[in-house]
Order: sequence, then structure tokens, then C-alpha cells
Amino acid sequence: MKKLVLTIVALLLLLAAYLTLWPVPIEPVRWTAPMPPGYAGPHAVNTRLANLKMISLGTEEGPEHIAIGKDGRLYTTVASGNILRMNPDGGAQEVFVNTGGRVLGFDFDAAGNLIAADAMKGLLSISPDRKITMLTDRVNGDPIRYADAVVAAKSGRIYLSDASTRFAPKDWGGTFEASVLDILEQSSTGRILEYDPANKTTRVVVKGLSFANGVALSRDEQTLFVNETGKYRVWKISVNARDLDITTPNDQAKPLFDNLPGYPDNLMRGLDGKIWLGFAKPRNPTIDKLAAKPFMRKLTLRLPRAMWPIPKAYGHVMAFTEDGRVVADLQDPSGAYPETTAVTETADRLFIQSLHAKGLGWMPK
Repeated sequence: MKKLVLTIVALLLLLAAYLTLWPVPIEPVRWTAPMPPGYAGPHAVNTRLANLKMISLGTEEGPEHIAIGKDGRLYTTVASGNILRMNPDGGAQEVFVNTGGRVLGFDFDAAGNLIAADAMKGLLSISPDRKITMLTDRVNGDPIRYADAVVAAKSGRIYLSDASTRFAPKDWGGTFEASVLDILEQSSTGRILEYDPANKTTRVVVKGLSFANGVALSRDEQTLFVNETGKYRVWKISVNARDLDITTPNDQAKPLFDNLPGYPDNLMRGLDGKIWLGFAKPRNPTIDKLAAKPFMRKLTLRLPRAMWPIPKAYGHVMAFTEDGRVVADLQDPSGAYPETTAVTETADRLFIQSLHAKGLGWMPK
């Protein structure tokens, strides 16, 4: 009996040592999470996003970003690294190109080139004849580690989110895994970059964002709308800002939405002046409670992944005006279509973007 007790004690000591001392990649920063607003007011629970129609993508999954090209065809990025091209009804599907990485956001410039934020490579330009050109993969000598979203201005300048300068997807098991590490750490190293193709220069517009994500331009192209996923916010930031630290009060960056009910992901310009925003996940009370407990966040990463406080699936997208008025809110509490990262709006359909869905969801307008 004594031997058994000693064995149990030894095992418990080993477990305690593992949970407290085993190295993990994050160095959590203490922060204060705002009290969750819940699904109320303009975000009152509804089922307007339920029962989506589906376009099969075959063996592909993760239509993270969707856009209609200059040629009238629908383009979408998927987890395999492919960029798919098809008719808007899903017909005539083909692989337009494979970058060898994972394109998340993209846009089309005035010449019809597809400007891609490749999370593994950087900022790429893909011509209509499928030639891939590297535009930039560093700023001031520092690598772009997590290219995420991109928007091309009429001026030719390109605005790009570098979600995290701490966790590159190519080094940490993929885009989702790297995002979890960054948001758990809360070191707020995300930034927005500007690439000027006229002189081939890259500069920092703003830094200090907790996982910099979706990017959209105002209609006059003087303001950037930026999703700060890790802190549930949407910012309005002047395109003229230079190396601005978002954590310091200033006149060039103001929150448009603060304390949202979920993790904001992509931003897409819609019709009639709308901007669409998707929520990859809803808020998780456990994660908010861990905000002021850095040690507990380290301990969390030492647990089996099944025990990580990953938020449940919950479909949710919304549309707002440039002055911050919510004009549409669509939800599916069942989460049947996972990680609804944004909406691509056409005259007759809403296409729903997703990080992990096995098909392309859509609904008639």
C-alpha cells in the first residue's frame, strides 16, 4: 500500500510540474476584457442566416474569402492553397492558381490583377494569365509573418493586415493555430501596412493591434476600417497615419465598434454603402475571465487541445454604415455553417465566407 501511495504522489508531482513548468510558446499579457454585451439590441438573437443553400466545392474546404472578378466570375480561396474560379452559380469550377501557401484575403486592382494576402508568403499579385509576382514580404527589413486581409485603393496603393508579428502560420501549424496563440497571448503585435507599387515601398500605417484582421476602405478612400479580432473591436484609421501606435490616444484612429459579441474577422464592401463584417466565433466567458490571469492562459496550452476554451460554433454576420449604424444582422445559433468570416454581396445573392466550411454557402437576397 505504501508503494502505491508513493507512486500516486510521484505521478501527481510530475503532473503538477508539467502543468506549471512545461514550456509553451506564449508569454501572456494581462489585459481587461470588457463585460460581454450578449446578443441584444441590434444583435438580438435571430435565425436569418439558417438553412443556407450550398455550392459544392468537391474536396476543397474553407472558402475564407469570396469576390467577383473583373471577368464576372466568382473567385474564392480555400485551405489547400488553391484559388478557385467559377461562375456565380457555382458552375464551371476550376483551379485558377495555387500559390503554394494559404491565401486568406484578396482584392482586384485597376488592371484586373488579383492582389493576394498569402499568410505563408506575403503580398502577391496574380495576373489574369496566372503569373504570380511577389510584391512584398517585409517592411523595414522585418518579415511580414501573417498576411491576412488586403484592399486595393484606386490610387494604386494597397493596404494589408499583418495579423501577428509573433506567430507566423508557417511556423505554428497553420492559420487557425497561429491565431489562437496570438489571441491567447494578447501581446498586440498586429499591424496595418501600406504597399505603394509606384515606388515598391512598404510602410507601417498602424501597429499595436490584437490580431489585425479585416480591412476595408471608406468610399472617399481616406479612412481604413480595421477589425481587431482579439479585442472585439472595429477601428476607423486615417490612411495618412504613419507608424501609429494604436495603444496611444490620438486623432487618427478611433474605435467605431467596441465590445462586440464575437470575434470580428473579414470586412467586405457591400452595395448601397454597406460594409459587411463576419464573426468567426462568439465570445467565450472563460477566455474573457482569463484576460487578467496570464499564468492560467499558459496552463491552458498545456492541456489536451480538446480542453482548450475554443468558442462554440455560431453563425453571425452584420452590415454597417461608415458612421457605425448597424443595418443588417443575420445569425444562425446552430452554427451549421462554421466560422462565418464575412459576406460577399451581389445584386441577387449573399455569399457567406468561412474558414472551415466544406462548401460555399449562399442565400438569395
